[in-house]
Amino acid sequence: MNHEIHNSIVRFIWGIADDVLRDIYVRGKYRDVILPMTVIRRLDAVLEPSKERVLAMQEQLDNAGIANQDAALCQASGEAFYNISPFTLRDLKNRAKKQQLKADFEEYLDGFSDNVKEILDKFKFRNQIPTLIEADILGHLLEKFLDNRINLSPKPVQDEEGNELLPALDNHSMGTIFEELIRRFNEDNNEEAGEHFTPRDVVKLMADLIFMPVADDIESGTYLVYDGACGTGGMLTVAEERLAELAKNHGKEVSIHLYGQEIQPETFAISKADLLLKGEGSEAQNMKYGSTLSDDGFPSQEFDFMLSNPPYGKSWKSDLERLGGKSDIRDPRFVTQHGDDPEYKMITRSSDGQLMFLVNKLTKMKENTRLGSRIAEVHNGSSLFTGDAGQGESNIRRWIIENDWLEAIIALPENIFYNTGIATYIWMLTNRKSEQRKGKVQLIDASEWHVPLRRNLGKKNCEFSNGQIETIVDLMVNPVESEQSKIFPNEAFGYWKVTVDRPLRLAVDLAPARLEQFETICGNAKEAPLANLVNRVAAELGAGPHLDFNHFLEACLVDAEKHGVKLTAKRKKLLQSGLCETREDAEPVIKKIHKPGKVAADSIYGLYESEVDDKACVVEYEPDTDLRDSEQVPLLEDGGIEAFFRREVLPYTPDAWIDPAKTLVGYEVSFTRHFYRPAPMRTLDEIKADIYALEQETEGLLEQIVGEAE
Repeated sequence: MNHEIHNSIVRFIWGIADDVLRDIYVRGKYRDVILPMTVIRRLDAVLEPSKERVLAMQEQLDNAGIANQDAALCQASGEAFYNISPFTLRDLKNRAKKQQLKADFEEYLDGFSDNVKEILDKFKFRNQIPTLIEADILGHLLEKFLDNRINLSPKPVQDEEGNELLPALDNHSMGTIFEELIRRFNEDNNEEAGEHFTPRDVVKLMADLIFMPVADDIESGTYLVYDGACGTGGMLTVAEERLAELAKNHGKEVSIHLYGQEIQPETFAISKADLLLKGEGSEAQNMKYGSTLSDDGFPSQEFDFMLSNPPYGKSWKSDLERLGGKSDIRDPRFVTQHGDDPEYKMITRSSDGQLMFLVNKLTKMKENTRLGSRIAEVHNGSSLFTGDAGQGESNIRRWIIENDWLEAIIALPENIFYNTGIATYIWMLTNRKSEQRKGKVQLIDASEWHVPLRRNLGKKNCEFSNGQIETIVDLMVNPVESEQSKIFPNEAFGYWKVTVDRPLRLAVDLAPARLEQFETICGNAKEAPLANLVNRVAAELGAGPHLDFNHFLEACLVDAEKHGVKLTAKRKKLLQSGLCETREDAEPVIKKIHKPGKVAADSIYGLYESEVDDKACVVEYEPDTDLRDSEQVPLLEDGGIEAFFRREVLPYTPDAWIDPAKTLVGYEVSFTRHFYRPAPMRTLDEIKADIYALEQETEGLLEQIVGEAE
């Protein structure tokens, strides 16, 4: 179906809303009537030709006393659904009395098979009937949807001579119309940017990216395709058509089964209706309603191909709470074993759960087949870099890349989606990388490859041409380096986050004024024995300031033992906070002393050779948390962490060391760094020309202003 016919149907249905529902419904509630009525009319149009056969079959089954009639009635209708009421919508549109119309319309809805009733329940359409009857607009609404200027049937409208008056509306086109209607309703209701539908050009690209690299390896057999955020099911439908086409072209016979989950009731209802209309009743049962994250509809299922455009920038806090909260979550999809961590957590911040959908798919990959699984998923830019080393987002990227599942990331043009203009990316993953891709990740910058739309659709002002889709897919099938395609070893995206500490250097003040303050502090803390101890030590050492806290503490320990005072950790902290200030020229505070021969000195990791009580030993210093810093060291750094530390840190802070216990591994992907193209500098001649032009524009301006003032 061409765009003009598609747009005319959308405009017509949109016009029904304004014509019939205005003054009865607020504009934001039009969707509650229009979407289910569009589905009902589509179902009705499909069932019209077989109405008499279905009624005859039902009578026959009733007379035979057969209770389970579903299979026979579906066979009579020729579809995966049926309606056993005596009515079609055409029978109802001329009902004069409101109450008779209400009763007959409800009987008509009750006549649908259970799979259709579930769809109508998700729309909550029955809740609208009292309003439509009370306002006396139900008949008018039916009449509009039966207008001979619009055809929602999968068969063309023809005149008596067989000439086509209105083209047939296939299921693909019907799905596109649903998506456009929902997009408009979302736009009217100011829905947030993450709530959008994937344009068909992007879906086509994703389907080709999944299938084309393995097109020659597809064998006859059964393939399962999954979308964990399936919306109206459009992405699954396109994937099914593309896989079937490729299999046919390669002389293979394939059976394709679609699986999806959706949390929005309206879009779930449309996805299920779409499959029913295609005659795929069993496939419709594979559409699950609910949250993929907290209520996985396919907990033990594995899939051959998976693709999604999950919500991004959208909170999943309620799902997180249902899973037990961030600290208590035990779902094996999101808490696994990786590296040396038996409880490796892949839990993102609650404000954005898009990467969680990707983790869900990765746990559903097939491990025991030749092709394994292939995944395509759309994300915004935050999935590339948010989350520090050790945090959920970084852990997910690390888990993916260290398992060598990430094939490529493709940057898409801005404004290619309907309700958001932000930068978006397609992630391509598989657990069966080709030999040439093993250990590598490809980045493709397709952000400048697009053609303009003749008319904007929401924020969407561009699309991919077929040629541009072929170019991108060719780069996936035959990965080569170019200005828009770069290939990196997996480790190029990883780094060590290294914690750099410097010693705490304290000067001790034992002047009378400070001692008086300290007595007050000790009084409030009920630590009078400590104040007495300090007064005795001050009399011995003098007012100071003393630049060696270690010597002061040793004097305190001696006095404590002599007078039976326990120098607890709490009391040592009081000594530091009440009597000391940090000073660069003070001696480092010793945290721990290792006996000779027990630990080897290594100043890079905070183990220093020293002398204590005239004995050689190895000491560790207390870190000054105010001076603590961190460094990102690339995993590919020549010489590793130590070489980086010697080159980038020690020349500027020679007393610094690394705390190895705090070293973490993180991963991030920076398209900007790899594809940044600086704008060329302007020449002096160009700058001079601009200055002269400005001078000419402003020539005489001052005289005019002064002249006017005079």
